[in-house]
Amino acid sequence: MRIVSGPASQLLATRVASLLRCGVDLTEYKEFPDGEVYCRVTGDIRNEDVVIIQSTFRASDFIYLLELIDACDEARSITAVVPYFGYARQDKRFKPGEPVTARALARCIKADRVFTINVHDRSILEHFPCPAVDLNAAPELGNYIDGMELKDTTILAPDDGALSLAKSAAEPRGLHYDYLEKTRISGEEVRIAPKSLDIRGRDVVLMDDIISTGGTIAEAIKLLKAEGVRDVYVACVHPVFAHNAYLKLYDAGVKEVIATDTLERPMSKVTVAPVIAEAVKRLS
Repeated sequence: MRIVSGPASQLLATRVASLLRCGVDLTEYKEFPDGEVYCRVTGDIRNEDVVIIQSTFRASDFIYLLELIDACDEARSITAVVPYFGYARQDKRFKPGEPVTARALARCIKADRVFTINVHDRSILEHFPCPAVDLNAAPELGNYIDGMELKDTTILAPDDGALSLAKSAAEPRGLHYDYLEKTRISGEEVRIAPKSLDIRGRDVVLMDDIISTGGTIAEAIKLLKAEGVRDVYVACVHPVFAHNAYLKLYDAGVKEVIATDTLERPMSKVTVAPVIAEAVKRLS
């Protein structure tokens, strides 16, 4: 088996290779003056089982992924690991004439199998032209959070849609979990508080799959501080952090931001390499 890394996931690819005790191809990448991208797999991957690891944060990342799949057409098998599947939130058509971009891009990835990690909507998996499995990195975040030795650790989802994420992070470690419920008190006043738990005096970790602009999470931090929590932490699988999202969270009073390396950012303190390595091992 050989690992082929895309330019967006080089550190993660080396971590997976280390766990699997296999080689990483020294792939070449460059961009031409007109904006076209180019890659070359330098190793001999003929008749090898190849695992391509490439997150698709930018449009060019998708091109690199497609190029790498085509470059490995003489491999015995190709497993495409897309830790962060970009455009996943464009999964519905709201106006006539709009594309379902997540579907269009998924259809282009023609490998023997695909692994994603906490994809925004699992219905996207149906659009890949090969078997596709979504892996869950939340337990890895839960392990890290448990090791932080917080006071009465409570993991909160920002809404009921993210409750399963918080649950899978908290339950294996016996941590408390809940989700934030919005209650309208008057025409202008809205209260956001946990559905079931009293969180006063506790350390709270707000957890979501993706943090992009940070606006919703920042507002939740302020409201939780007003509810009397001890400290508020933020955790996510995919740290997109567009524009000044990081500053918004700290301005709101966050104690620390924790994320995985599906996207390699300064706050990527938890690696998803064990999750990927275990999934790949199960193939053999």
